[in-house]
Amino acid sequence: MKRLSADALGISERPFGPGAPVGLVHLGIGAFHRAHQAVYTQLADPSGEWGICGVTLRSATVVNQLRPQDGLYSVLERGPQGDRLDVITQVRDVIDGSSETARLSARIADPAVQVVTLTITEKGYRTGPGGAIDRLIAGLTARYRGGGSPITVLSCDNLNGNGEVLRDLILANSSGEVAAWAAENVRFPCSMVDRIVPATTDADRAEAAGLLGAEDAALVVAEPFRQWVIQDDFAAARPAWEKAGAELVADVAPYERRKLRVLNGSHSLIAYLGALSGYTTIAQAASDDRLAEAAWHLIEDDVAPTLAEDGLEVLDYGRTVLERFRNPALPHRTTQVAMDGSLKLGPRLLGTIRDARAAGRLPESAILGVAAWMTYVQAAVTEGELPLDDPNADRLRAAVTGPGHLMDALLAVEPVFGPDLPEDQEFRQCLSEKLTEVAR
Repeated sequence: MKRLSADALGISERPFGPGAPVGLVHLGIGAFHRAHQAVYTQLADPSGEWGICGVTLRSATVVNQLRPQDGLYSVLERGPQGDRLDVITQVRDVIDGSSETARLSARIADPAVQVVTLTITEKGYRTGPGGAIDRLIAGLTARYRGGGSPITVLSCDNLNGNGEVLRDLILANSSGEVAAWAAENVRFPCSMVDRIVPATTDADRAEAAGLLGAEDAALVVAEPFRQWVIQDDFAAARPAWEKAGAELVADVAPYERRKLRVLNGSHSLIAYLGALSGYTTIAQAASDDRLAEAAWHLIEDDVAPTLAEDGLEVLDYGRTVLERFRNPALPHRTTQVAMDGSLKLGPRLLGTIRDARAAGRLPESAILGVAAWMTYVQAAVTEGELPLDDPNADRLRAAVTGPGHLMDALLAVEPVFGPDLPEDQEFRQCLSEKLTEVAR
């Protein structure tokens, strides 16, 4: 069977490669971007003015998938009502950010590029040679030196105040003249993104090949639901993403908090408890009444009171979230959601715990999530049957294998828990009880 390409689909004029119109650069062209922002951009851009240059950051895998396919790939949407396949034509160029650094800087410096978007995951927001932030700074420096036309840099990662975090990193780590220019000419809006995008399987590829009549090496799978809330603060032009269903708002923070605490928090709780219970997928785990009940108590009893002042509806949103998790058509692995837990725990669960404690409440279900994470880390280290995919894995292993008690050792990892929670005696007592409960 032929590889997916313009010729395979009978597309006579495919604007891919040198000279193709590019208005967006995206750092981190993994599965999520291809199933989310690229889909929104294609729906919002029928004239083809906003071509995407996708950049890989850690490996050339996606470059090697997309270049032979003329940038084409498909999105297999799996839902309870059936499957749907769409071909995405919006990617006009791909760059290997590890080996083509000069070309990446030149792309960001190009005045035709007016927006840079990022999905670099929580652990990408740190500086260091070869990291996404350093590559972005190099590109912005090249833009400044080439004339300095305004540009928007839009974070699409699960961080509280993601645009503000990104702006602070860029300004603090750029040279003085570049930082001064960026403060005036670069905007860093916040955004909140949502779509479940599980890892693509061989069965998914076989189904897509049957529908396309061609093999798609860059296929991504997603649920029908998608959401994008964007702070309306742009330095230059942008795609009309609202025509594709995006919400442009003055303040993203309430939407961000709701998503992180309701969806991501319950996702993590179900992932850790599910993996410990022997479930391979989130759908299996969320269909276990005990786990679903724990997630609902997290949403209703712990999270909702902390969001009351934001003015957004929470409980119906939470019911929709749990229904999405139970979608049997999406084999989203529990261990995939469980990865990078030391970075995810703060925005997903610890924020809820801190707000509840400040109000005099003891958020037992959120604390259960912390206990489940601790037990997962212990099982991954001592039993070896679960993966410990975490940027702080060495420190977590040392804590688990050290002479101290598990709870005390992990609470002492200050980058995760800070100085406050380990000193909260009611929190500690509840956590100890929940560790016993999880063990049972």
